[in-house]
Amino acid sequence: MSALPQAKTLPGHVVCDGNEAAAWGVVLSRPDMVAVYPITPQTSLVEALAQFAADGTLDTEMVEAEGEHSVLSVLQGACLAGARTYTATSGPGLAFMFEPYLRAPGLRLPMVMSLVTRDTLSPQCVWGGHQDAMSVRDVGWIQVYCESVQEILDTVIMAFRIAEHRDVMLPINVCHDGNYLSFGVCRVDLPDAAGVDAFLGKADTNWHVALDPDRPMGVDPLTGGGGPGAALFARYRKGHCRGMQNALQVIVDTHRDFGDRFGRRHAPLLEEYRLDDAEYAIVTIGSMTGAAKDAVDEARCAGQRAGLIKVKTYRPFPLQAMVQALARVKAVGVVDRSVSFGWNAGPVFQDVLGTLAMLPQRIPAVSFIGGLAGADLTPGHFARALETTAQALAGAVPIAPVWLNENDR
Repeated sequence: MSALPQAKTLPGHVVCDGNEAAAWGVVLSRPDMVAVYPITPQTSLVEALAQFAADGTLDTEMVEAEGEHSVLSVLQGACLAGARTYTATSGPGLAFMFEPYLRAPGLRLPMVMSLVTRDTLSPQCVWGGHQDAMSVRDVGWIQVYCESVQEILDTVIMAFRIAEHRDVMLPINVCHDGNYLSFGVCRVDLPDAAGVDAFLGKADTNWHVALDPDRPMGVDPLTGGGGPGAALFARYRKGHCRGMQNALQVIVDTHRDFGDRFGRRHAPLLEEYRLDDAEYAIVTIGSMTGAAKDAVDEARCAGQRAGLIKVKTYRPFPLQAMVQALARVKAVGVVDRSVSFGWNAGPVFQDVLGTLAMLPQRIPAVSFIGGLAGADLTPGHFARALETTAQALAGAVPIAPVWLNENDR
């Protein structure tokens, strides 16, 4: 691992948006190869990486591919050869790279990708939402969601350590909300570069499969079809599932070590907010959480025993942590920034429904959908969600999802 250029002393803090914060996380993580293609609202992240590479702040092999399919294909080859790799995409770009995206986790490639979340086509939309990320939630990548610009920078760094852990060896999406975080500007603190080097350690990707001319091997042979081939395929699938479950503890350990070293702590799996004596709670994910916390505070001031559960790690789903959180309340509302067309509800709501089956008691649950196509979710929207969830305690449970922005003017 080469040192950062001596002429480029990194600042202790910068004022930047979420896309640039992700780029600073890449600088500090020192990937061997970066390949990216611009797509709204991720484009300024690509521009920041290109500028950092041009002025010597980022020492990496920068690949300018002709599209997202080629971006991820190029990086898969580099990752198979043992390189630490990074990319970023959004919406239609994710759709274009779907074939290699689908292949990466099956090959157990520890890649890091920022997914700047965006609602999907059609109707035509270039604004933020979670539909792109939720559409690939069960492809086999780890998915983590950030609430703030600072959390983006810190989580990009942690993602390399999580993905490359020998008990995990899987690609990871660091998701941050298009518009609200991608272009939201604030001060962020940069960890010390030497400290990040020590935290990540020497890059050791693909220790079990790295391509080597002196040790030739076949990669991704045709498998299945019954008999021994089918058994081998099942073995790979089981190992993939085991790696995902191993990631839960690795994520917890990595967040703890990051906090111990740099003094900033982020909830690794779930964050429980004012949940100690709560009667009911809402579940959030991503940048909406700040406004939701304000609404919970206002409800508390009004004498309501409201609480909040924020999802940080979404895949693998932190089942046991969610069981423990939900066991403390008597009703729950789940706010999604995307839809599950098959369930007429939000995707996170589906996971919460599955979790409720693990509880000793039955509690009512309400699905809320809002913030689609860049629509704002305000404390007022969350106050409505809290009020509806409180009413569910008395048995008034909506059968259909509540659309929070439907009547906005």
